[in-house]
Amino acid sequence: QVQLLESGGDSVQAGGSLHLSCLISGSPKSGSVGWFRQAPGKEREGVAAIYAGGGSEFYADSVAGRFTITISQDNDKRTAFLQMNSLKPEDTAMYYCAWKNWYARGSWRSFEYWGQGTQVTVSS
Repeated sequence: QVQLLESGGDSVQAGGSLHLSCLISGSPKSGSVGWFRQAPGKEREGVAAIYAGGGSEFYADSVAGRFTITISQDNDKRTAFLQMNSLKPEDTAMYYCAWKNWYARGSWRSFEYWGQGTQVTVSS
């Protein structure tokens, strides 16, 4: 059973930065990690994703150039990160990380395991 735990959400001013972390345990060797977000009254959207072994990352157009996804491994645990720069009020949302046991570039579908989320609030 894959388990994910996000942290790092906070309230910041527009133009600021945040660094989100997602601790992943129980994951198989191969797969992919995604960061998603959901604002009140809106559908959940994919933000960034990366191959579990690192590399092959892709981003939503709305965050490309401002957000960076990375992943590291320490023994049997992985940690995915989302560095968010130049934050805008429209980035305000609950941010979730998710795992699936395969990778496909550009695909936001079929993520099977989800964390509880961490709140990001950006004020103008």
